[in-house]
Amino acid sequence: MDIGKRLKEIRKSRGLSQRQLASRSGVTNGSISMIEMNRTSPSVASLKKVLEGIPMSLSEFFSVEEQEEEQYFFTKGELKELSPAVLSTIGVTGNIDQVSLKQVGDASRHSLQILYECYPPGADTGKDMITHEAEEGGVVVSGEIEVTVDSRIQILRAGDSYLFDSRLKHRFRNIGSEDCIIISACTPPSF
Repeated sequence: MDIGKRLKEIRKSRGLSQRQLASRSGVTNGSISMIEMNRTSPSVASLKKVLEGIPMSLSEFFSVEEQEEEQYFFTKGELKELSPAVLSTIGVTGNIDQVSLKQVGDASRHSLQILYECYPPGADTGKDMITHEAEEGGVVVSGEIEVTVDSRIQILRAGDSYLFDSRLKHRFRNIGSEDCIIISACTPPSF
């Protein structure tokens, strides 16, 4: 396996620069650059430390999912539920056990992440607003959601939509009495 190439692909798929990954993992930017260019072979301990900044385990890093054929279509049951631990990597701190974010396909293989989001009544991404390196947009399919972007607050209902730079502080909160369903997209993938 080409460790440098694999690390670079994973880092880019997560929307991280070398500096961001270095800061998150507590290693130098130069170390990450040297690994990605295959100018140095990292020890298991140092690779593990770098991967903690993604976050990813060594087994995930070395497992290569082989597919005979690229998958283009996904049934409802094939959508991948993102765990609270994954959501916390971008700062989601609210009732994250209530929020359901289901991802279409494997975002690490694409530059676009598509989500089927469900916010039950009272669900909230947290009082601490979220920021991440991306752009995101979505369409409310049913229900209503209060969306805060920077200092602007808007209540969106079925058919309404949003599009903004995710580096701006933002928050999603269902203030209605029924589930709010949103279809969203984010580029590059954030989690």
